[in-house]
Amino acid sequence: MKEAFTLPNLISLARIAGSPVFAYVLLVGNDRHAAAWLLGVLGATDWLDGWLARRFHTVSDLGKVLDPVADRVLIVIAAVAVLIDGSFPLWLGIVVLVREALVSIGVLVLAALGAKRIDVLWVGKAGTLALMFSVPMFLVAEADLSWSEIARPIAWITAAAAVVFGWWAAAGYVPLAAQALKARRVPVKDGLETPPLG
Repeated sequence: MKEAFTLPNLISLARIAGSPVFAYVLLVGNDRHAAAWLLGVLGATDWLDGWLARRFHTVSDLGKVLDPVADRVLIVIAAVAVLIDGSFPLWLGIVVLVREALVSIGVLVLAALGAKRIDVLWVGKAGTLALMFSVPMFLVAEADLSWSEIARPIAWITAAAAVVFGWWAAAGYVPLAAQALKARRVPVKDGLETPPLG
């Protein structure tokens, strides 16, 4: 239970809690600039919690599950919010959300079948990072700021990287999932582990 209160895990929880705040700032506050900054900070915590866990040797089984869950929550809420706002291309939002849905379904199926946990692939993390950079740039591009036109090509370049890395990771999980199903995991004392795909 003590591992639940490590700083990296608390940062992951803060990322989850901050996700609806982002949606509120964007959709209710109608402030694309502030929303872009908030999403950028929340996205940066994805790198920060992992770095802290490795740097101070506080990597935990809970953290390995909580971190990708926080990513899924942030990505889905952010994607839906920017689609409603109209600052994100519809087709791109669909590509992102379909990928997230498939990964999430895969996590649930593997957990239900008692498969061994699959660690997050680096390309999955790279895709998440690129997406968390791309979405704020799309917001800035639509915010009518002095550097909005500069933000637009950056948004598209990082969006392309997010799509490529994200789907590359999704494809990479397929053989890993098959292997995990063959090697049925042993239940842990605190319950079954959830495969943290990312």
